[in-house]
Amino acid sequence: MASGEDDLIAKYFRPLAQAPASLGLLDDAAVLEGSGDDLVVTTDAIVEGVHYLVGDAADTIARKALRVNLSDLAAKGASPVGFLLTLALRKVNETWLSAFAAALGEDATTFACPLLGGDTVSTSGPVMISVTAFGRLPRGEMVRRHGARAGDVVAVTGTIGDAALGLDILRGGRAAGALPSHRREAEFLVDRYRVPQPRLAVASALRASASAAMDVSDGLAGDLAKLCAVSGVSASIELAKVPLSAAARAVVARGAATIELLIAGGDDYEVLCAVPPDRWPSLAAAAAAVGVAITAIGTITAGTGSPVFLDATGSAVSLPRTSYSHF
Repeated sequence: MASGEDDLIAKYFRPLAQAPASLGLLDDAAVLEGSGDDLVVTTDAIVEGVHYLVGDAADTIARKALRVNLSDLAAKGASPVGFLLTLALRKVNETWLSAFAAALGEDATTFACPLLGGDTVSTSGPVMISVTAFGRLPRGEMVRRHGARAGDVVAVTGTIGDAALGLDILRGGRAAGALPSHRREAEFLVDRYRVPQPRLAVASALRASASAAMDVSDGLAGDLAKLCAVSGVSASIELAKVPLSAAARAVVARGAATIELLIAGGDDYEVLCAVPPDRWPSLAAAAAAVGVAITAIGTITAGTGSPVFLDATGSAVSLPRTSYSHF
């Protein structure tokens, strides 16, 4: 006799598991075909009340759960192979699960990252969704955090700070007050918080050009410090070059946020990379060819001190904080 868990899996998630490797979710494991490539594995969990707000729509929660992991694969230069899903629920809500599974299936198809298996459990605490994603790339070509060298260009994809502002808007903060009659801009910022855009389109270009890379999840300033620390270098960043969306610029112009706060905000899910100067033009061109904005914001420098952020006059700026922290 099937258990409630078996019924839940069969109804909502077996239809998503179309890849042969998933074995139709009828076994205790999946099978990935071997090849001459390296397999890259990453895992991230999102928790109700921490990574998304209570009451957020099920479809955006599903997309965020998968996409934050795909962002890690992109920064490593990997192409998705598939993912495992662990879902901890307080109760079975058919409407919520239908919307969650539908959105998850759409993204799995869009990003060619099929569901391979996982687990469902009951919890008395907050809802938690954990994804373990697998990627593949040519042997020995993964782009690590370690590897940045003095003289490298520091670059970042997309725009920075949108998600932090989107969360502030949802919480009724100062950003909401700065855009009272600008509904489209506010919706853009909220969407950037709820639905990240993994930069998989530049994965192969990063492999070819970057000496080090990571995705920006806890804030540009803090994540740059992590990259520099493991590489044994520092960096000099021009704040005026940090790319901001038009909506973020409007919030800053109205005095509701500062660039210092935006580079410490979490949930950007952009790619931060260090690139040798002679390879920067090719990376920039490759990114432009696939429609991904990438901006040079500074330089890797010798030494092991914290990265320095410079204002328009070239003076170092003191940051009130450098990143989001869970603890």
